Amino acid sequence: MNANSPAPKPGDDPGRVVLLTTSHRVAPGLLSWPAWQLLHEADRVLCADDAHPQLPYLREAGIAVEEAAPSAGEIVDACAGGRTVVVVATGEGEPALTDGLARMAGTGRVRMPELELLPASYDLPGARLLDLVQVMDRIRVECPWSSLQTHKGLAKYGIEEAYELVEAIEEGDREELREELGDVLLQVVFHARIAEEHPEEPFSVDDVAGGIVAKLIHRHPHVFGEETADTPEDVKAHWLRTKAEEKRRGSVTEGVPLGQPGLALAAKLVSRVRTAGLDVPLPVGEGVGYELLALAARAEEAGVDPEAALRAAARVYRDAIRFAEGGRGEG
Repeated sequence: MNANSPAPKPGDDPGRVVLLTTSHRVAPGLLSWPAWQLLHEADRVLCADDAHPQLPYLREAGIAVEEAAPSAGEIVDACAGGRTVVVVATGEGEPALTDGLARMAGTGRVRMPELELLPASYDLPGARLLDLVQVMDRIRVECPWSSLQTHKGLAKYGIEEAYELVEAIEEGDREELREELGDVLLQVVFHARIAEEHPEEPFSVDDVAGGIVAKLIHRHPHVFGEETADTPEDVKAHWLRTKAEEKRRGSVTEGVPLGQPGLALAAKLVSRVRTAGLDVPLPVGEGVGYELLALAARAEEAGVDPEAALRAAARVYRDAIRFAEGGRGEG
């Protein structure tokens, strides 16, 4: 039927057309039970893409799928008489078909079938990470700049992005926080993609994710095991104990990066000493360095992050500078 065809009789059932959508981030064939029921009960199942990843699985399940890209009028004709036609949507979502149906409905001269949208598979939490991995893979291959990058060359960007993330957190800017988390995540995926090309010891982003999953499970026996933890202190004790078992370090200073900011480094060393129950007095000397070391130790003992405290004070000073500059400009 098309817009110029005679309208069906009032008693005719115009049927229904169901647009079946699937997520490319979910393995083909893993469809919801309502979707499988609909596919088996439908009078016709159509798909415009003969390479659609779902087609082999639908046919294996006994679904007769016609490779066709019907017009809106053809769909209306196919549904007439109370029939159900399922259109397995391509990645674009069949905009030509839905637009055509909307135009026909707008004429008021055609009794339209019921139009339904049925998502047959849904993205799981974290599914968009698959997109990021795919995009990064293509960029690594095709981008003249990205294809030449190394772990060492990207190291400075990791530091910069981490600082920008901290700033977004401290400023309380939610939109900026989301963006900076994405930038940090990019560094992880970028480094993992480079690591795949190592000639002797390659690893992938799946290896990275698998490693941290195993670590988190092992360090949370109160969540994934039979141990209990009723307070944050209990959790920290579990974490430190399992971490010590994993690392078996010869010194509490192992694993403390010397390249981090000075106040953070000093506080970390003091924390390691206190946690290990060691009695190591602070070195005595003259100069600002020793004074800052003592201040960092005081802050750590008081449960204060000296680096964050100094940044907070610096921001207050920055605002005072801007206020002074504004006042000077008005004068």
